[in-house]
Amino acid sequence: MKDLTSSNIHRKNVLNNNPALKEIYKELSFPGIIFEGKYRFTKRQVATFYEVDDRTVERYIESNVQEFKESGYEIIQGNELKIFKLLKVGDKHVVDLPELGIDKFAPSLGIFSFKAFLNLGMLLTDSDNAKLLRTLVLNIVIDTLNKKVGGKTKYINQREEEFVSSAIREYNYREAFTNAIDEFIEPNKFKYSQLTDKIYKSIFKENAKEYRQILNLNYNESVRSTMYSEVLDLIASYENGFSSNLKKTSEQYNRKLKLSEANSLFREFELQSEALYLPLIEKARSIMASRDMALRDAMHEKLKNYITYLNSEDFEKFLGERSMALEDTLSQNKEVFQRLKDR
Repeated sequence: MKDLTSSNIHRKNVLNNNPALKEIYKELSFPGIIFEGKYRFTKRQVATFYEVDDRTVERYIESNVQEFKESGYEIIQGNELKIFKLLKVGDKHVVDLPELGIDKFAPSLGIFSFKAFLNLGMLLTDSDNAKLLRTLVLNIVIDTLNKKVGGKTKYINQREEEFVSSAIREYNYREAFTNAIDEFIEPNKFKYSQLTDKIYKSIFKENAKEYRQILNLNYNESVRSTMYSEVLDLIASYENGFSSNLKKTSEQYNRKLKLSEANSLFREFELQSEALYLPLIEKARSIMASRDMALRDAMHEKLKNYITYLNSEDFEKFLGERSMALEDTLSQNKEVFQRLKDR
């Protein structure tokens, strides 16, 4: 199970997962105070929930100031503070509720958003309630993910709106690539797999076999059907560029190339294209490593230095209202995709 106390990336992946956050709030039923349209909690409230003293809460905030700020912890004062103190719970102003621990004469007050409240629970190591919360949070994240994708996380990439159009474009370029291999390279049963693996390794450092093992794909499952649209687009660019080089070199030699020559030619192509492709390669590596860790619980060891957290837009893309299963995407956009395929 992921260690939320030690990984800022894992914590951010929870806090940016809005579909899961809704379920977590419902499950916890921890009443907040509505202020400026959001649930807010005082330091005394969160300290009581986690069964720690106020000083412990303060210590964690001081040690992780930026993280708490990003998750919604803020200090209010002036007119904002006056408005907050006069909010009512039942027939009493919040300032008069002892369980909230608000100093009537303090010039400022730190308040937690629901995300900041969870953030504290994911950091606290000396609270049994925080440990229970972390277990609950991770279970709900997994349950929410499985409900959205029907347990088929290996194909979660297909829920993205852009997947089908990228897959069709890549299919067309792949066909042109294999045709170029047939036309410009001497017969060799290894030429397709070797050159495909060279593209994969150039982009994400893994060959097809390694990729299959990481995603636990069966032999009859398509590798590319599990890839994100950005990765497919980059593969298509490689295939298109290298096909052109194969054709040009074969015509210069006035003969088909040996596989060893094609492998050398790919190395030249890779070096020549490095400056052009590098920003896209780094983006593709980060996307693959980060999304697979968060959405598939799969670790690409060779890409671990590229891992970052997903933002809320990423989770919305694959788990939100606009995401949908592949068959639904095809059904709703049949004519558009047919035109794209026929281009």
